[in-house]
Amino acid sequence: MSQVEQFWQEFCVEHQKEGLIYKAAFQFGASADWLAELVVEGKKTATTSGFLFYELENEALPQAGEYYIVLNGQDEPVAVIQIQSVEVLPMNEVTEEFALAEGVVDYPFWWDAHEKFFTEALKSYEMEFSPTMLVVCERFKNVYSK
Repeated sequence: MSQVEQFWQEFCVEHQKEGLIYKAAFQFGASADWLAELVVEGKKTATTSGFLFYELENEALPQAGEYYIVLNGQDEPVAVIQIQSVEVLPMNEVTEEFALAEGVVDYPFWWDAHEKFFTEALKSYEMEFSPTMLVVCERFKNVYSK
């Protein structure tokens, strides 16, 4: 059994969840260790991703109620999160309150980090960043960590 599967089983046993499945295990952004630690500490309760990437990769958007496993930079599971809400809107309409829920110090830091991340990710599709590009804003809660 993998570390991820074992972590999931421990969560299910501790919370008396039978037959429950998690959607995926993943790392957050470009600073996986730092962001995973923010989730564990309860300082990161939101995340923003590019809507276009879901379309290009033919993936379904996250849905409220789904469970995901957050991995650190070594692909070790550190938390189980449950999606609370999902909203799609232009990046330049993301509020400062939402950005701060991502665990960053301020809105300009959030904007710069996301612009840089999206600019780099879009290059592989020969596309350019736009402040009005649609983003997926998810709120979640940490329901299990060690």
